[in-house]
Amino acid sequence: MLELQPMDRRGYFNLPQRPEGAGYYTYGTPPNGAGQYAHPKLLSLLFLVEHQWQGIDSRKIGFGNISLADGTPYSEHKGHRSGKDVDVRLLRKDKMESAVTRFDTYYDRDATAQLIRIFFEFSFVQVIFFNDPTIPRIRPLIRHDDHFHVTIK
Repeated sequence: MLELQPMDRRGYFNLPQRPEGAGYYTYGTPPNGAGQYAHPKLLSLLFLVEHQWQGIDSRKIGFGNISLADGTPYSEHKGHRSGKDVDVRLLRKDKMESAVTRFDTYYDRDATAQLIRIFFEFSFVQVIFFNDPTIPRIRPLIRHDDHFHVTIK
């Protein structure tokens, strides 16, 4: 029987958690996807980026905080209420699915830049915040050394 993803009162669905064969993994707070309710346009973007990425790299993309159900405020985020924001982990040279900062030797700058370029291929990406000054088109923002933040229109 087909299992449907949880949906909140806005009609936003939860990003599928640990789907078999997917090119992404999930992380974030609270755990178990409780902070991953996404606007349908953002879900589409994540699946499109994941699909393109799988064609060029075997590493999985780490998708983190998006929005709590019904747009409930996060205690540690000013944003992440609209379902149009997502945190994405930086890629690692050792292919581990865990956090890394842009200062770490395991940080894969080239692959992360390539992933960011894929996000920017979609015209409804409004801004990407990240603190690596070598990557074009991004904007710096405090506490964005270990992930980048994508906002869509």
